[in-house]
Amino acid sequence: MRKRWLWLGLPVFLVATMAGATCPPWTEAQARQELDALHDRLDGWNHAYRVTGQSPVDDAVYDQALQRFDRWRACFPEQAPAPLAHLADASGAVTAPVAQTGLAKLPDAAAVTAWMRARGSDLWVQPKADGVAVTLLYRDGELRQATSRGDGLHGSDWTAKALRIDAIPQHLPNAPPRVVLQGELYWRLPSHVQARDGGVNARSAVAGAMARDTLDAATAAHIGLFVWDWPNGPADMSSRLAGLRAMGLADSADYTRPVSTLADVERWRRQWYRHSMQFAADGTVLRQGRRPAASTWRAEPPAWAVAWKYPAAQALAEVRAVTFTVGRSGRITPVLELEPVQLDDHRVQRVSVGSLRRWQQLDIRPGDQVEVALAGLTIPRLQSVAWRAQQRQPVTPPDPAQHDFLSCWRWVPGCEQQFRARLVWLSGKSGLQLDGLGPDTWQALIDAGLVHGLLDWMDLTAAQLAAVPGLGDARADALLHAFAAARAQPFKRWLHALGMPASGAVALTDWRSLAARNNDQWQAGGGIGPGRAQHLVAFFRHADVRALAVHLRALGVAGF
Repeated sequence: MRKRWLWLGLPVFLVATMAGATCPPWTEAQARQELDALHDRLDGWNHAYRVTGQSPVDDAVYDQALQRFDRWRACFPEQAPAPLAHLADASGAVTAPVAQTGLAKLPDAAAVTAWMRARGSDLWVQPKADGVAVTLLYRDGELRQATSRGDGLHGSDWTAKALRIDAIPQHLPNAPPRVVLQGELYWRLPSHVQARDGGVNARSAVAGAMARDTLDAATAAHIGLFVWDWPNGPADMSSRLAGLRAMGLADSADYTRPVSTLADVERWRRQWYRHSMQFAADGTVLRQGRRPAASTWRAEPPAWAVAWKYPAAQALAEVRAVTFTVGRSGRITPVLELEPVQLDDHRVQRVSVGSLRRWQQLDIRPGDQVEVALAGLTIPRLQSVAWRAQQRQPVTPPDPAQHDFLSCWRWVPGCEQQFRARLVWLSGKSGLQLDGLGPDTWQALIDAGLVHGLLDWMDLTAAQLAAVPGLGDARADALLHAFAAARAQPFKRWLHALGMPASGAVALTDWRSLAARNNDQWQAGGGIGPGRAQHLVAFFRHADVRALAVHLRALGVAGF
């Protein structure tokens, strides 16, 4: 039931969105470039959606991009291209027996309450099935025509394919002479939970199947039908639902429920969002039971039905900056700093690109628009680059040749991030487990000039710690006790804290014996391959690491 262009039926919300946003600080030339680029991208998405049945981006992302395009057009009317011809290539050769109206989208519970108050009583709610719309025409109970949505008035002839889909009845028992049904062809997803599984590209699967020249039996068996309206049925909803059940469409009828309050709507909304269903649903639909005669319907959102979509699983975000973090092992991770976006109940401002190589392949720069989602419903994840800023800003990442698992044992220019990451690892749960020593405390010690090397903290005095801004006597005393306790930590824990590569089944007895091992001896220990053996030899022979061992031996740490 996804109708991308139909949010335009709510201009009041568009105006509100524009009023709360500022115009980009572009020159006229840049505004023309950016508007043309976004126009072309939206036009390409429209073509893919309407003609080939593909969804290059999530509906929420498309809607946000379209809103941004209209806002930019309002900001720069002289530089703006023509409005998008949303349905330019959507029409088909078959005239629909009743217009497909589509749905306007309400943004939140307050808007739903206002709509319900304006419509009064006799209100109903349905799940908003995530598939492709179809109109079915029956004469004397026999299926005569199946039409795609197209531009709402004209669509493609899907009759031959419909006859191969068992979910579409070829014969309706107890049917009036002429029956027009409107509904959604969906991809069957047994035990699908929308809150857990998301859309899983269900719409694309069924759209792709209906776009093919032929429909094989195996694919047809995956397609289901949810009838969400009987345009030429009885005037009242209760009678229409009874008629659908009499014609063998009880499953569809059971998904239409009466509501009188927002709480009723929210109850069914939660039910269909968090419990198992047979299809993906991207929201709920509210309908007024009585509506105008079908002969008066137009291919535009009506006043008597609206959609309230589920929280966006994906969002469009503008990149403000590209930063890079260098971890303890020297791994460089690009991070996108974003204009804040809301995903479900999460406010997302940063997202990792994953690796330097991926960032280089995507070539993301400030001003680019990216698609982000929640992985596992909690962790922001970069999906794709929606489109690029036309004026590319330079971004210089750290040099990967300067960072590896043996670099940056001291606080020197170019090593700030990796050295701090080594300290955080050393004091963390995988290292010495020193209470009260996180990134901020380490940075305070560094800023105070007390820590330049990995073990400088072991020689600090109470007076030095107490003089650090923000610490104070009590905190300084606690840190001093933690530092003293570190000396008694076992040899194995110290090796992990220093960042020794995993050593398999080799017994970790003392530094001298481990430092004397060669590649073959490490591999003979079990569970260690040639690459890991080389890393272990390099670790124990590295000059900075050997200096740390000498320091720990002088302090009396066991094993060194």
